[in-house]
Amino acid sequence: MQRQIIQTADAPKAIGTYSQAVRVGDTVYVSGQIPLDPATGALISGDIEAEIRRAFDNLQAIAKAAGGSLANVVKLSVFLTDLSHFPRVNEIMSSYFSEPYPARAAIGVAALPRGARVEVECVLSLA
Repeated sequence: MQRQIIQTADAPKAIGTYSQAVRVGDTVYVSGQIPLDPATGALISGDIEAEIRRAFDNLQAIAKAAGGSLANVVKLSVFLTDLSHFPRVNEIMSSYFSEPYPARAAIGVAALPRGARVEVECVLSLA
């Protein structure tokens, strides 16, 4: 099956040896997004809410570039360096997603790239 690389200037460029997303058939695998400003490539500063929103905005931009939206997300993974921020993730997620919600995992991690406190990745179904 043919792979299509998804890339958009509306989300940060990959900071390593990976693509923003890869489409195989009707499935899109979106790489983890940290709260980088797509214009500058710098980690945004501010409170955890701003970081969570930026990470979801980056995810949303890639989903759009793939021909979908966050409504097409079937699986979401959220990585947090402090799981006490998980209630904020739930609250903010409700402004990006509506029912039926995607399947989701929340994982506590020791560290994330560039010192980010949150990273999100997802799988979309465009069928």
